[in-house]
Amino acid sequence: MAAYQVGMVVGSLRQDSFNLKLAKALAKLFPSEIEISFVDISQLPLYNQDLDNQPTETVSTFKQAVAALQGVVFVTPEHNRSISAALKNALDHGSRPYGKSVWAGKVAGVIGTSPGAIATAVAQQHLRNIVAALDMPTVNQPEAFVQWTDDLMDAEGVFNKRSAAFLQQWVHAYVALLKQQAA
Repeated sequence: MAAYQVGMVVGSLRQDSFNLKLAKALAKLFPSEIEISFVDISQLPLYNQDLDNQPTETVSTFKQAVAALQGVVFVTPEHNRSISAALKNALDHGSRPYGKSVWAGKVAGVIGTSPGAIATAVAQQHLRNIVAALDMPTVNQPEAFVQWTDDLMDAEGVFNKRSAAFLQQWVHAYVALLKQQAA
């Protein structure tokens, strides 16, 4: 078993999502001491506080998966200058009921991609505000606003040389914070 368990939470539900492709390629850059799993948010019902004490099996499974992690990498699209509704819904499910958040203390990485010129910069800022409120230590530098281009990665999900070098720096910063928080 790897020394650290990190979950990838992809905020896009689209089957051919750029952010899912980014997450899969990014996972390959992590060292072997980090076990990467993908936390599925696609089947979560809309959050309803009335159901906090009687969660569905899907919600319970999701929360157990997150609780078992030491860190979470959020890979977010940008929808109308913010995070996706699906990602916000997952964050809400994991943070409730009050005082029983599964997110607290987990090391957060915030990254995302979009074809737009500013990529996911605004969505990432919103997400950073949310994870701060959830008490998640977060990698602050380098920020990674990845612009999706046809040459970002090849068909096998391998980044181009320049992007790989930068994203490897991002992964190193994330792993360093993860280890620091675990010590």
